[in-house]
Amino acid sequence: MDAIMNFVLPEADQRAVDTGLVELRNNRIIPRIGKRDYTVWKPDPSEISNRLGWLESPVVMRERIGEIEEFVEGVRDAGFNNALLLGMGGSSLAPEVFRMVFGFKKGYLDLGVLDSTHPDAIRAVRESIEPSKTLFIVSTKSGGTVETFSFMKYFFSYISHKPGVEYAGEHFIAITDPGSKLEETGRELNFRKIFLNDPNIGGRYSALSFFGLVPAALLGVDLPKLLDRARIRSDKCLADHDNPGALLGIIMGELAKSGKDKLTLLLSPRIAPFGAWIEQLIAESTGKEGKGILPVVGEEILSPRDYGADRLFIYIGFSSDKKYDNQIAVLKKAGFPVLEMQLDDLYDIGGEYFRWEMATAVAGWRLGIHPFDQPNVESAKIRAREMLSAYMRGEDFPEALPGYQDDDTSIFGEVRAKTASQALADFIDSLNSDSAVRPYVAIQAYLKPSIAADIALHELRTNIQKLYKVATTVGYGPRFLHSTGQLHKGDSGKGLFIIFTDDPDSEERIPDEAGDEKSGFDFGVLIKSQALGDRQALLDSKRKVLHIHFKSDAISGIKKLAGGLAWPGGRAGRNPAAEDGKEK
Repeated sequence: MDAIMNFVLPEADQRAVDTGLVELRNNRIIPRIGKRDYTVWKPDPSEISNRLGWLESPVVMRERIGEIEEFVEGVRDAGFNNALLLGMGGSSLAPEVFRMVFGFKKGYLDLGVLDSTHPDAIRAVRESIEPSKTLFIVSTKSGGTVETFSFMKYFFSYISHKPGVEYAGEHFIAITDPGSKLEETGRELNFRKIFLNDPNIGGRYSALSFFGLVPAALLGVDLPKLLDRARIRSDKCLADHDNPGALLGIIMGELAKSGKDKLTLLLSPRIAPFGAWIEQLIAESTGKEGKGILPVVGEEILSPRDYGADRLFIYIGFSSDKKYDNQIAVLKKAGFPVLEMQLDDLYDIGGEYFRWEMATAVAGWRLGIHPFDQPNVESAKIRAREMLSAYMRGEDFPEALPGYQDDDTSIFGEVRAKTASQALADFIDSLNSDSAVRPYVAIQAYLKPSIAADIALHELRTNIQKLYKVATTVGYGPRFLHSTGQLHKGDSGKGLFIIFTDDPDSEERIPDEAGDEKSGFDFGVLIKSQALGDRQALLDSKRKVLHIHFKSDAISGIKKLAGGLAWPGGRAGRNPAAEDGKEK
């Protein structure tokens, strides 16, 4: 089966796409990609020659299904009924998609994903699991990701002394690259299984490798069927003509070059979680060298007047799903570029993984950037490590004086307002929407992920979108650092960044070693170093940043801010009650 793609583009965009397709063929880009020719992107093979293993994943992994299924049967026979994946970014997003899209089959394992270092999130996960029945999947390509290793040490130490757990190592498996620190640690701790992935696959291109397929198999996903769909699509995406991946990549790249660089995803509710995986793939692959395509996921669908001319809309859904038909028709009539991808069933997602990987690689060629590295991701990590090291030496975190402060809220940045809502409105007013490159607003929440937080953050982003006609994104920290964090610091620099932090209710210590009780710091210290490190990295990159800290009840605080922006009257939407010092 093959998903249908239809598109309607304005005349100028269509001409640019036609030109791009001619150049794609004349330069033999697809055959060269198939032959692993790194010069498609750069004259230097660094992080290209050793990042193209994903091209063979649908074929190579078909041969590994037996190994995966044998492992899954052993786990089921051992009495495990739950799995918890500990990972970040490319290691966690595809498994999360599989769980949220497919659910889990009766008799197989339910799967949770932990990718938050917020202490309250850690505690909530710990309190929700049954240790004797839980399999922990420690997943990291590099084998040294600080968040993943901290999760592993915490839970290994936790279950080591729980009733019903005879050997803690039997409850853990690893997915990593050969020779990594995690492989070594897993062997030392007698992990039940260590899956060694192809090291020539980058994290965000790893959905159809062990990183995605092992968790999928534990859920009961039919791997042969999934990989057969992927193989059908990969054959078409490696063909020199009628190539669905190349066409999508050319459209993405050409429209981004003309200023339509806000790729706005509309997804059928049945596959809505797939958007987060696409977001990481595009943002981390294209946001660099002063360029970038901003993937916009989860925005409210508004009327055409609420969008700028910087949008490309892509809908992914099923022929039976008519939910967005009217909105899509209105956007087309208003002259926006719109692509529609129609899937037959959920297993078409196997082909979509490959289509989007190829499209992103082709878009990188069209933009003249390297789509397989992430040069700016390290900047936030370096700053976080510096702050963590200073803390371990007994020094305080570097704290600036707040420009605004009340009983519950402190705001850091260039603030002269008398209320929190007014400070936020003033910050967003600094948008220069008349510039050649349109701005966007990124909301970064270093908070415990929850449905209530989702709702409050969505209300805030929607009010910003309506008032300022700009693209908005929302990400939980530190999760987004492994996703959109690269684009935030590597693109053209037109983003405004709102950082939310709070004081956690709990303290969860991170053991110095797995199984030990000795601990130098806790998850609260880790997430604070990550938030402050990212803030400093953004400032180092000359980005505009507003940091809002809540001493308690961040959700109520965000709702007040959203209400202040929504109040009618003026472009900033200021609340007259708030102007008098009374938040509505």
